[in-house]
Amino acid sequence: MISNSRILLLLLPVLSVLFIGIGSAYGQTAGNTFYPRIEIWALFYRLMVIAFVIGAVIMGIMFYTVWRFRESNPRNKNLPVKSRGSHDH
Repeated sequence: MISNSRILLLLLPVLSVLFIGIGSAYGQTAGNTFYPRIEIWALFYRLMVIAFVIGAVIMGIMFYTVWRFRESNPRNKNLPVKSRGSHDH
């Protein structure tokens, strides 16, 4: 199970981009032409990049775990095997 601190660590970049993006989308800048619709789309694309990066990291961890602990791995060849059917005491 993932601890609360790790969940917060995963959500921290998303929340920071969200708050900074909303602040820049609705904040007023002096002298510059401001288009809120464009800023909202920019925020959407930033959040999508973060989502893809987090997804890629999770898929990399899953691939490493499956590859490392597969049955044909030479490190796992001599491990004792428990049979489920026999209950020898």
